[in-house]
Amino acid sequence: MESSSKRKSGGNGEILDGSNIMELVGNEQVFSNFVDHKFHQLDKDRDGKLSVKELEPAVADIGAALGLPAQGISPDSDHIYFEVLNEFTHGKQEKVSKTEFKEVLSDILLGMAAGLKRDPIVILRMDGEDLLEFVNGPGYEAELASIFSQIESPSGSLREHVIEAFGRLTVDQGIPPTSDSWTLNLALENLLKDHNGKISKDHLRLALDLVSPSAGLPPVGAIEEMDKVIGEAFKTVNADDGKTVKEDEFKKIITEILGSIMLQLEGNPISVSSNSVVHEPLGSSSTLLQPSSSETA
Repeated sequence: MESSSKRKSGGNGEILDGSNIMELVGNEQVFSNFVDHKFHQLDKDRDGKLSVKELEPAVADIGAALGLPAQGISPDSDHIYFEVLNEFTHGKQEKVSKTEFKEVLSDILLGMAAGLKRDPIVILRMDGEDLLEFVNGPGYEAELASIFSQIESPSGSLREHVIEAFGRLTVDQGIPPTSDSWTLNLALENLLKDHNGKISKDHLRLALDLVSPSAGLPPVGAIEEMDKVIGEAFKTVNADDGKTVKEDEFKKIITEILGSIMLQLEGNPISVSSNSVVHEPLGSSSTLLQPSSSETA
């Protein structure tokens, strides 16, 4: 969908507003070439029509472009896939001509464009680059020292320090408001009440939450796919063994965790939008909506 939805710079993200879909469908020659190319790809038996089976990849790609999970995962999304297929077949098992395919595809794309124009989505792609820049940056040591001091400080309760730290972060930085109870519960659920110059590894999740905005990461618990990446990183440092460590060791462990996250994101980037998460760069998530270079030239 990257080639079919206009992408605008939005800080660290990109805004999809559907304007390029309108341009594609509105240009008769370009859209006809687009349809010819896609129809030829789908028409495996070269009979000039698309069977239900041949339409299945198109329906799956439209679902991916809409941000739906794969078929078979959710009854609700499966119903949408069924309705999309019915748009092409009109509820029958008959084959679909190129003209019918073009008409239905045009309607679907225009509907998607209207939705994006009404409610644009922001795509944040986490591939480890921001994390690498943060770890190698001049402020990294100071950031970790600040986090350690916030957790360790004897003046005021730990909860008060956490609330204050979260209060400095905004939604623009990927942190929900501190009024959301789940945010604080997530940060505080494993905290120990005693600390004497050392810090428990149980505080690592809290520390990672505090460092997340600077590292270009979402808070722990916000995105399931990222939580899996973080979970794997925590395993590498035995984060759940309950041991306490001094400040230098604490900073070393955080660095190791960030390094593990960075390597995982380099191999498998995660893109986050306002309403979906996809594991691939958006352009490859829907081959149906990705014109070839000859069509856009």
